Amino acid sequence: MNELIGRVFSFEKSVFPDSSDLYSKLATHGQSPKALMISCADSRVVPELIMQAQPGDLFVCRNAGNIVPPFATQNGGVSSTVEYAVAALGVRDIIVCGHSDCGAMKALSNPVGLDKMPNVAAWLRHSTAAQHVVDTCYPHLEDHERVRAISLENVVAQLAHLRTHPSVAGAIARGEMALHGWFVDIHAGQILGLDGETGRFTPLRDDRPLPVAVSSSPRMAADFFVEAAE
Repeated sequence: MNELIGRVFSFEKSVFPDSSDLYSKLATHGQSPKALMISCADSRVVPELIMQAQPGDLFVCRNAGNIVPPFATQNGGVSSTVEYAVAALGVRDIIVCGHSDCGAMKALSNPVGLDKMPNVAAWLRHSTAAQHVVDTCYPHLEDHERVRAISLENVVAQLAHLRTHPSVAGAIARGEMALHGWFVDIHAGQILGLDGETGRFTPLRDDRPLPVAVSSSPRMAADFFVEAAE
């Protein structure tokens, strides 16, 4: 048997007994996660470990490239997850989390071999904006630095896509939601956060304010027209 799959037997014997009270509470009262994290499916990035989250703390959506397709009437797994997290679970924070050495972003940077993976190629079109930004704004970058830049710009692009979802747009307008853009540097063991004020990524530090991509403050654009008419 695969050694990893075999570890499942220890859950019932060892893991569950140590957290039986927590699981009992979750089974009785249901879930009330504190945040939704949309992260890459890369096996080296574990959202629950990064957040030091317990069962019930974190709603997670993982896919190749931590991608959020723009809202459309056609159903999709990521769109449904976002809508459910916001509308049904009342999540007030959403984190889009990219990472270093991302295979999806490497493929976006150098698409050699994608002809054998048509579904992956189609999926990565949702990150075309990130690639274009790097091509036009960072033309001097090559290899590793180019992939890193695309990975960071991809977080920005996916946050923009996220804001096209009605449930998210409404929550932001009401001041009930904050959006976060994170980047995990696997080599350094460091997490960077997007500061919406400066547009730059900075290291997360417990002695500094947490950088936020979109803050949870009401932004009702039509109010300005009402005031102007009075």
